[in-house]
Amino acid sequence: MRCRGQRLHQRVGSGDMLRRSAGAHLQIGVSDVHEPDVRQWPVQRRVRADPDTVQRSGCESLPVTGGAFYRTYTNSGSGPTGEADPATVSSFRLDTFDITVGRFRQFVKAWNSGWTPAAGSGKHTHLNGGQGLVNSGLGGGYEPGWVVSDNSNVSPMDANLTGDSWATWTPSAGANEKLPIALVNWWEAYAFCIWDGGFLPSEAEWEYAAAGGSQQREYPWGSTAPGTASQYAIYGCYYPSGASTCTNVSNVAPVGTATQGAGVWGQLDLAGNESQWNLDWYATYVDPCTDCGYFTVSSYQVLRGGIWGSSASYLPSARRDSVTPGRDNGVGMRCARAP
Repeated sequence: MRCRGQRLHQRVGSGDMLRRSAGAHLQIGVSDVHEPDVRQWPVQRRVRADPDTVQRSGCESLPVTGGAFYRTYTNSGSGPTGEADPATVSSFRLDTFDITVGRFRQFVKAWNSGWTPAAGSGKHTHLNGGQGLVNSGLGGGYEPGWVVSDNSNVSPMDANLTGDSWATWTPSAGANEKLPIALVNWWEAYAFCIWDGGFLPSEAEWEYAAAGGSQQREYPWGSTAPGTASQYAIYGCYYPSGASTCTNVSNVAPVGTATQGAGVWGQLDLAGNESQWNLDWYATYVDPCTDCGYFTVSSYQVLRGGIWGSSASYLPSARRDSVTPGRDNGVGMRCARAP
């Protein structure tokens, strides 16, 4: 199903940076895939998803209330310290889950049928009179949106999405449909979000949601250690057995499995399972940032969140990572949307 920015049906409950080298994989998937009980997924403010809506499409997208925070900080449970690089983010919506194989399959069908993004699409058009995010890179201006010449970088073929032990894609629908899509390059992630009625989140937006805004949490859920039972995050190859044995795609969990890892606004899997593409090119932070992104092309694109096989050091909300904008077996995406 194409979500197209679908708003979640809601009801109130009664009680209720290490940088990897270019092209490198973290070799640090699912034989006994189970689907999490969506009725138990925690969300904010006693509002929960309509189970039927989420089970059909995974289209849940929750509001993130804007505000100010510091992009650089540490927090071990006693409050943030070492604060630097201030940023202000306007309200937006961020998908609760990573994009699944099943959802990406619908995009592949559309692409193979001739759909392509319109020139300049994919901007944060609710900001700055439709011009989008401010470009904090050289040259200034605003986010450019989709560049038509980048259509040639979108090639979601079976051969590109498979061929790795941790690839989640399968040529035909099967047991992996609820797993997060991996091995998508940055342009494919961007094109998917445009097709789905949204855009890739800026690095500031993504971190703001993961940090809990001005709370500047250590992890999206707080400062409780992530443990080894996959209740907070899928990492270290602890999933599914808890034995920290890296095997194959069985180490990748269905989206939403780590039910206790929800952030302040209800998003899950902001730490672990698959890293997520951000909109920005990687660069030293430019201060201050008000609804900004870095759009001056450099060698690396920003990644956030850590993966199924990474150590716990990749899970903190303030942690930055980057890689060339190609394919990686630990990289997927989620989309952001206008408020």
